[in-house]
Amino acid sequence: MAGETLGVLDAALDADQRWSTWHAVEKGQRGPEPHPAWVVTADAAVDTELGVLKTGKEADVFLVERAVPGDPAQRSLLAAKRYRDLDHRAFRRDSLYTEDRSVRRTRDRRALDRKSSYGRQVAAGQWAAAEFAALGELWAAGVPVPYPVQIDGTEILMEFVGTSDGETHEAAPRLARTRPDVDVLATWWDQLRDAMAVMARLGYAHGDLSPYNVLADDDRLVLIDLPQVVDLVANPFGTELLLRDCRTMCAWFVTRGLDADGDELFAELIAQAW
Repeated sequence: MAGETLGVLDAALDADQRWSTWHAVEKGQRGPEPHPAWVVTADAAVDTELGVLKTGKEADVFLVERAVPGDPAQRSLLAAKRYRDLDHRAFRRDSLYTEDRSVRRTRDRRALDRKSSYGRQVAAGQWAAAEFAALGELWAAGVPVPYPVQIDGTEILMEFVGTSDGETHEAAPRLARTRPDVDVLATWWDQLRDAMAVMARLGYAHGDLSPYNVLADDDRLVLIDLPQVVDLVANPFGTELLLRDCRTMCAWFVTRGLDADGDELFAELIAQAW
């Protein structure tokens, strides 16, 4: 009877819809508590895919609406980041970022070493899990990153950063696409330094920070694309990657007219990390 009922309910959904997976994921696969008020947790909620937000080297990001039909108070927009397996990714420098990561299950370790079909799935899941864990820790520490709602296999559902009037939705632009005035530029610089400083004090570097991995959400910056976050101590390339992050970001601010020195920023962050 339960199966028949579920089948009837599923038949009511469109091809681009599914029932909310909030309660289907295991403990530890939801975002840090307390959950923001906008997070929809009702079993009656439906996820509706609204389109593609971004295609990337290792994953694609889709816009998803999670809402309880007939209840406008229970509605939120989410970014669904779905990782590809290694056969379908353009990003090939995995080892640079995974030097400090370990795999507990022997079967998974062997599969990764053999690069079997299962191993490629494990690798994709590792990157998703790494990003979800990083988002949770950084969000809880006050770093401006999207709130991670949940993870389910190779899919992360996180806060959508952008604007919506209920019918049209627009993602916040990447920093690289902006032309801020002097006052906004100075504010953004302060936000970036503060965000990188908190990460450094936690012992982390973004590892691939660039104007394309930062969103300009009106007057605030939001750091995104964090699967490759590196431990500054455990990863032998950690400080090198932090220096690259500093130089890359400072170079962008310099092109916009702000006096910023990547080596000085690096020294400042290293001092806070230790």
